[in-house]
Amino acid sequence: MKDFEQQKRYERAKERVDELKKFYNNLFSYIVIIGFLAGINYYTNEWRYAWFLWAAFGWGIGLAFHAVKAFRINPMFDKDWEERRIRKYMDEEDKDKELWE
Repeated sequence: MKDFEQQKRYERAKERVDELKKFYNNLFSYIVIIGFLAGINYYTNEWRYAWFLWAAFGWGIGLAFHAVKAFRINPMFDKDWEERRIRKYMDEEDKDKELWE
């Protein structure tokens, strides 16, 4: 039983690290590509129309949602919350079965 719990904890920690790694890769890509687009924007029209901001804004919204998920800013809906809810409903179902038996 302890080995199973330890394995489950390891898997959850690994998932969390993978989420963070994906977020940081996304952030790095955002910085590089938006910086590149800003450079193109500057060299083509010297900021008369900052069109690269449209891409920065759109991608930035997605990046913000990714950050919320990766850093679990809303803890109400994280994996632990899901598992607690699942266990609660399973326990309720077990109690209902016991009442009818």
